[in-house]
Amino acid sequence: MSEGFPSAANTNVHFAHVAYRMEERYAARAPEVKYFQTWSSDETMDRIEDADVFVVSGFWDNALLDRAKNLKYIQSIGAGYDQFPLDELKKRGIRLANASGVNQNAVAEHAMSLILGLNRHIHTGRDNQNSTTWRGMLGDLTEREDELIGKTMLIVGMGAIGSRLARFAKAFDMKVVATKRDPSTAVGPADEVVTPGKLNDLVSQADFVVLTCPLTPETTNIVDADVLKVMKSSAYLINVARGQCVDEPALADALKSGQIAGAGIDHFWNEPLEKESVFWELENVIITPHTGGETRLYEERVIDILNDNLGRLWKGETELRNQII
Repeated sequence: MSEGFPSAANTNVHFAHVAYRMEERYAARAPEVKYFQTWSSDETMDRIEDADVFVVSGFWDNALLDRAKNLKYIQSIGAGYDQFPLDELKKRGIRLANASGVNQNAVAEHAMSLILGLNRHIHTGRDNQNSTTWRGMLGDLTEREDELIGKTMLIVGMGAIGSRLARFAKAFDMKVVATKRDPSTAVGPADEVVTPGKLNDLVSQADFVVLTCPLTPETTNIVDADVLKVMKSSAYLINVARGQCVDEPALADALKSGQIAGAGIDHFWNEPLEKESVFWELENVIITPHTGGETRLYEERVIDILNDNLGRLWKGETELRNQII
């Protein structure tokens, strides 16, 4: 075992989340350890002193550390870890790992769903269903549903999610171009991969611009008014990255004016999206409430990482899967 880390029989795992059924799914594996779940911030604060292992995301509060006398290892439920005080955790000897990779298939599928929905007018079909309207046949070619074969997808951020999405796109006989900080490390069947600095060279080719990049200072507002102006008027923007990757006022203007054909958006700058937001009113937009990665398998994949890392800690290994500290 790692120095100071308890044996399996003496390990207490504390799951904390407002919705995810972590305890329930963990119990299905008949673990050796003791475990429990809290469902609110107050309950989490009350029970944190019992935890050797803390599996958490949104309920994290730095004030927990003063009560977490036994805490040895934090497993983030999400890929992000900027909420954790890394220097303080190091000082206290608390290990940290994130859940990077658990949702790569889910988010790639979600992006493809938004693309198909927009291209085949599923959203307007649902609107017509709600208003009991049977749409007649269309003589105007520009108003008809379209096919993906031969279309070009631009993937902004050819990481795990982007690489998975590229494989989906190729199954539809699409051309795939992409950006990546180091194009030589790109994995996936892209026809061309360039650095982010050459993004504008690819935008004008794309029928679908898909954001799968992490949020960094470089990707904040990476899609701004200048990028939107270069896009085809028939093109769609798909954002399954972070809301802050898009200049939202510029996007709203482009959607209202017909500068671009439409957008599929899973993330916004402010969430929940305000009721007065103009995006609710736009017929050429499909909105999903930050659910791209939230599938029935999410808990299972987090638990896979947790169990892997617990096994390593019990064996005294120093390297964790998805290790941050």
